[in-house]
Amino acid sequence: MAGLRLLFVIAAVSRLGAQTWDLPAAAADEFAKDTGGRLKLGLEQRERYEIRDGNSFGNGVDIDTGLVRTRVSLTFQNSWLKVSGMMQDSRAPWYGANAPATVRDPADLHEAYFELFSERKSGWSAAGGRRMLNYGEGRLIGTPQWSNTSRTYDFARAAWSSKRARVEALFASPIVFRPAEFNRPTLGNRVWGVYASFPDAVKKALIEAYALRHDQNRPGGFTGGKTIDGTDRLGVNTLGFRLAGPFGGGWRYSVEGAGQDGKVGPARHRAGAWYSLVGYRWKTLDVSAEYKYASGTENPRDTSRSGTFDQLFPANHDKFGHEDLLGWRNLHDARSLVSWEMRKGWTWNVMYNQFWLASPCDALYSGSGGAIARSASCSAGRHVGQEADVFTVYRYKHLQVGAGYGYFGAGEFVRATTRGVGPTYVYLFHTYSM
Repeated sequence: MAGLRLLFVIAAVSRLGAQTWDLPAAAADEFAKDTGGRLKLGLEQRERYEIRDGNSFGNGVDIDTGLVRTRVSLTFQNSWLKVSGMMQDSRAPWYGANAPATVRDPADLHEAYFELFSERKSGWSAAGGRRMLNYGEGRLIGTPQWSNTSRTYDFARAAWSSKRARVEALFASPIVFRPAEFNRPTLGNRVWGVYASFPDAVKKALIEAYALRHDQNRPGGFTGGKTIDGTDRLGVNTLGFRLAGPFGGGWRYSVEGAGQDGKVGPARHRAGAWYSLVGYRWKTLDVSAEYKYASGTENPRDTSRSGTFDQLFPANHDKFGHEDLLGWRNLHDARSLVSWEMRKGWTWNVMYNQFWLASPCDALYSGSGGAIARSASCSAGRHVGQEADVFTVYRYKHLQVGAGYGYFGAGEFVRATTRGVGPTYVYLFHTYSM
């Protein structure tokens, strides 16, 4: 019956074309009303044209391509149950036959999950299935929406909530995209543990604390050596916190820190990372400055010790520059961002980053965590380079349009260990979502 109602709703809304340009949103609203608010349609269609030159600092192939992503979702919700599903279709026109799974995954199941008692302000709730997830600011577990495929997880969680706290037991395993076949679970790469949030804990501050375990075996993607007992695996424990809130008078702050121990193959793992931000908003101008650090391995030749921070499954877009070149591993990053709302819905942004290695003997790592380059003699220096980005976004109801430009100036380490080319990034995009 719901399907028949939808057809009638679309037909009725189409007759209102002279009254509204936003027919999909009008049809979705009418459909929700016709089903008493229990069924909701979702739609997102995004197209981006981008040019990336100097990839991998000159070691990669330049890319000039279009990226197209379409999502269609249907959600049922009542007082105690929510069930939602989403189809995602990601394509990369002009990329060529070798387009990787990071940009191409034709029609596949992106979300299919349930929630029990998720609207409760207190008491127990549970959820499971496949879903995009974000915790905190997405620095360790997140969904990078700028990516054309956009990470999703097979997950399960149970939570207890009150007015002052939420404590959640979590299991999440990121999907490996398979453009030529249906995406299936890969549970050999997973994170599980406890994530707790305490809103308004101290003077409107949010405090979060987490204890997480990252397990990965060879079928799950682990490529390290064998442990003493002969198994191939990674087992890293992460204990951390996040504190964020307002200072007052337009000022705000955010701090996060994490320590790690465990095993990376045969190596004993000890690592850490931290992040801090101070920001200020005055009318239509927002300014922030931040510093990030993630440890590296001091002596890679010593296979019994690992000190490179495991960034888990982050949403790194914009956190280390708009070009998304680097990740939260073996790195110092000083970053500033100025955002100006020139008029309602139209924002201009200027971002600047300076990068150094934490350990000159360890590698420089990409946003996905893979090694880009390493100095075998530890003599290439620490300065990685600097990145400057300018980008703008205009929002009108369900529509967004934007453009941007980024340039990376290679530092001494990049010049010594790669071809030394400074990557550039130019793009135009539009997104319709409801």
